[in-house]
Amino acid sequence: MTNKPPDESTPDEQASVRDMFDMTGRVVIVTGGGTHLGRAMATAMAELGASVTIASRRRDLCEQVAGEMRSEGLDVTAAGCDVTVEDQVNSLVNSVVADKGKIDVIVCNAGGARTTRYLPDASIDEFKETMDLNATSTYICAQAAARHMIPARYGRIITIGSIHGFLTSNPAFYEGLNFQRSGPPYQAAKAAIINLTRALASELGPHGITANCISPGQIPRPGNDPEMNERARKANALGQVGQAEDLKGAVALLASDAGRWITGHNLIVDGGWSIW
Repeated sequence: MTNKPPDESTPDEQASVRDMFDMTGRVVIVTGGGTHLGRAMATAMAELGASVTIASRRRDLCEQVAGEMRSEGLDVTAAGCDVTVEDQVNSLVNSVVADKGKIDVIVCNAGGARTTRYLPDASIDEFKETMDLNATSTYICAQAAARHMIPARYGRIITIGSIHGFLTSNPAFYEGLNFQRSGPPYQAAKAAIINLTRALASELGPHGITANCISPGQIPRPGNDPEMNERARKANALGQVGQAEDLKGAVALLASDAGRWITGHNLIVDGGWSIW
């Protein structure tokens, strides 16, 4: 496999599915790649042959995780970056391009909730911080990557939404749990990411760049309340608890040439939670 940008006028009809998923020679950045969902997605692309840089504010953690991945024969490096700071994101992307010659894929995964307090008690600053950590950071990362992808006429921008970007939390699900449901700021931010992704797909499509979102359902972190996990299992159609590894196939599709004709899509990975 040559890993050239696809020529839309003459698609390779002889490519096998295995070849289409092959990411050998691709250069990837995963923000928030040191833990949980980010780590699983970074691992997936590295397992397909990509050269992956994982980045977060906790560079020490990323260094540790990258070392563990390299011990398994994967091409993974670490970097420090606060995705809410534009200069740091630009520096991250520029340094990867300077070192590896290009950037093919960016997974804008870093995010989270700055507040879990209910509306009457949450401050407007907490709302702004949550928007910055999720929606604004996604815009910054996509913009920094697109500046290099546009001249190359190739790129994959993958954002991370949530089922709570198009569904709200049901208070009854969280009743009695040692866990606070995601509040309005987080849900607003994830909704913004989903539609931002469509806008990116529209603007960048003519340059050969796809933009897609992955919206996970309830995927428990280690140490979550077991009762919450059991409720999550019962709340989806498959009757299974989601695992971080369940995102590996989704990101592999959207990051590789197997997904070359998919753009502007919100891929829901929730075990059927949102069908009801």
